[in-house]
Amino acid sequence: MESQLCVIENSINTRYSTWVREALDDFPDNFTITDPSICGHPIVFASRGFLKMSGYSNDEVIGRNGRIFQGPMTCRRSVMEIREAVREEKAVQTKLLNYRKDGTAFWMWFQMCPVFGMEDGRVAHFVAVQVPLAGRRNLGFGDDGSGFREIVFGSCRREVCCDSSLGLGRGPALDSDNRGLEIEEPCEPSDVEKQRAATAINNILSVLTHYSESTGKLVCGQRFCLPVAINSSLNISLGRIKQSFVLTDPHLPDMPIVYASDGFLKLTGYSRHEVLGQNCRFLGGVDTDSSVLHQIRESIEAEQPCTVRILNYRRDKSSFWNLLHISPVRNATGKVILYTYS
Repeated sequence: MESQLCVIENSINTRYSTWVREALDDFPDNFTITDPSICGHPIVFASRGFLKMSGYSNDEVIGRNGRIFQGPMTCRRSVMEIREAVREEKAVQTKLLNYRKDGTAFWMWFQMCPVFGMEDGRVAHFVAVQVPLAGRRNLGFGDDGSGFREIVFGSCRREVCCDSSLGLGRGPALDSDNRGLEIEEPCEPSDVEKQRAATAINNILSVLTHYSESTGKLVCGQRFCLPVAINSSLNISLGRIKQSFVLTDPHLPDMPIVYASDGFLKLTGYSRHEVLGQNCRFLGGVDTDSSVLHQIRESIEAEQPCTVRILNYRRDKSSFWNLLHISPVRNATGKVILYTYS
């Protein structure tokens, strides 16, 4: 057991700097981080907000699989949707009924996304954010158990009702006195609640990306492998350069950005995980000159440098003129391995 706890603790400690836990603890959001590479896909970090919401202590949660929060009314369809997303290593969002430590059930908007290691493109972690949903009305159990049936169909779990007839359901048996048990039927998540989850995911990914830089084990929210040319020591050296620039890999589909300097992030307003994996065209907008884009494409196809003046757009949609120089980076044999945009 001691070794398993060390493995779980090192899941965070070896990939990110020692300050990452403190930075994550500053977020008020309810979220967990899990590691699919460890047997049982356990939780390796739980936010203070999540612990308060669920009623569990940190020691009771770390090392456990997220299924401990499920119960007899948890929508099987939603659970299968989440499992499928984990298996396919993709993002997912869904309504979910979970249970607190004291047995009370609550509805939440669940949003999860993978965190990819850039050295090999494998999933390093999953980040799951939970936003509690307000209920429309309470559905309680009557003396004849009719409330159970209403809750089942109100929460899309027709199959649970079928399971219950086979003796597998535990709905009416949650409490020796069913009359005191009530579960809220959820309303659809509002745009504000969905945006709250999306913003939380974005902020957490930004922190993980930032604190993975000092260890050289970079992570991002999109799958692609860091080119061999950019090893961990070179990555640290590039981080000392103050200018605004990015590096792209012409050997990957759509020629994605594989490195973005702090100066570039400050100039454009994007966080690093929003930039990595994107093609540089994402900085374009309605007034970006298509003839300039054509000139850039021609120079890349010819593997020649070029300098252009182009209208780009920041994250806040404000525009700026960019005197952009693009140049190929060649290895010892003369083969182009990267392009610099500065």
